[in-house]
Amino acid sequence: MKRYQHYSFLAFLLLTANQLMADEAHPLSFQATYKLFSGGLEIAQMERTMSKSAGDEYIYRSKTQTIGLVAVFHKDLIEEESRWKLVDGEVFPVNYSYNRSKGKKNRKVNIFFDWDNNVMINEIRNQRLNMPLESGVLDKLLYQYALMRDVKNNNFPITYNIADGGKMKTYHFERLGDETIQTPLGNFNTVKIQSNESKDDKKLVIWCAPELKYLPIKVEHTEEDGRVTTAVIQTLTEI
Repeated sequence: MKRYQHYSFLAFLLLTANQLMADEAHPLSFQATYKLFSGGLEIAQMERTMSKSAGDEYIYRSKTQTIGLVAVFHKDLIEEESRWKLVDGEVFPVNYSYNRSKGKKNRKVNIFFDWDNNVMINEIRNQRLNMPLESGVLDKLLYQYALMRDVKNNNFPITYNIADGGKMKTYHFERLGDETIQTPLGNFNTVKIQSNESKDDKKLVIWCAPELKYLPIKVEHTEEDGRVTTAVIQTLTEI
């Protein structure tokens, strides 16, 4: 494992793509951390990890927890895991799990993708719900990896059908242009993309860095009430 040190904003490149990422036939492996900010305060830290599992499966994990003063008053931990396969260049989710612990409240969701029988099995609060499984369906975590591949191939506009705990949601992304973003890892030229949810005023903007195989280095989410949460990459490790 090779760990890359922080560089000042004057350092333009963290590393070249072929140092960090594998060929498309072999999905990337990495560990990245992000800090989340809202209202001028640092509120949480997020860790994302992609790795190869036994057999032909890959594992994408995410862990987000409140930190600092926010954690004193509002302890919140969200853990997600997506197990998936790459078949003939297409991404197929196998199992998705979501666990949120917020004080005394706890929410757990498990989704099993049975591609042989075209059935999606949702387990939510000890209840079981079967839904039809159609080609192209992704989970809430895995679509973010699929997005990196599609942005690289300039497949705009991009549409994803997302399984979301007993519901199906559709995300539409469009390209806004190019922008240079400053991070603790250095400055990166990025592709700026945006998703709008037509039913409300929620908005998601993502900055993907070509030098890092289009890994998101900044994410900005706007809620219906106008509250904005921003995530900025802090560290990156090749596995």
